[in-house]
Amino acid sequence: MHAQQPIAYDAFVELATADPAVVGLVLKGSRAHDGMITPYSDHDLYVVVADGTSIDPTRFTSHRGTGLDLVVVTLTEFRGAGIPGWERYALARARIVLDRLDGGIARVLDRWARLDADEAFQSSGERLDAYANSLYRSVKNHRDGLALAARLDAVDSMRFLLELLFALDRRPRPYNKYLEWELVRYPLPGWDTDALLRAVDRVSATGDTALQRHLFAHVEKAARSAGHGDVLDAWGDDLDLMRPPVEGDGR
Repeated sequence: MHAQQPIAYDAFVELATADPAVVGLVLKGSRAHDGMITPYSDHDLYVVVADGTSIDPTRFTSHRGTGLDLVVVTLTEFRGAGIPGWERYALARARIVLDRLDGGIARVLDRWARLDADEAFQSSGERLDAYANSLYRSVKNHRDGLALAARLDAVDSMRFLLELLFALDRRPRPYNKYLEWELVRYPLPGWDTDALLRAVDRVSATGDTALQRHLFAHVEKAARSAGHGDVLDAWGDDLDLMRPPVEGDGR
């Protein structure tokens, strides 16, 4: 039997749509984000097949080529069992090419796009503690004259900060490539998008201690409003080093 040859995206969609075993086609990546397509963008496509379908794994993947990246999963796997956590944002902003389940594929994507209340609370609490830890280390290292260590900890803190802020809004954090795209179109409640992006950029580049403390003041207010006061209070007097200085305290 001759190996199947890679084919173009439109031709593959036509082929897969004609196959009754295929219940969904979902496009992710840059081609699912308006304005993010480059000459190097391929088509990243989930091919969702019905459970119990007897299917040769190469039946579709053998069509994979330089411009077509395919992931073949069963419906049960697509609903969660076979999807790694790092794919969550990709699916949250994915586009449906085929939904043979009367909206069933759309409902799965909706679940990926929204953290449930318990998951969001647990995740944001963990990220808050990680953010505070990196912030504390950065400010302390700056105080002690360890400039490189302070900047590296500042970079770490920005990663945890973004994960925290998106978790507080019950959303998966976007990949770095799509951070600005996401925030411009779907701002975080209570945050000015331009100011936040400028702050993340500056802190990542310079480790600006004053700006880190300024950010923390806003984070502390949001975190306490979300019910995470116990996470912050566990830091005790160390919170004073993270907060903006009070006039006359010598910091």
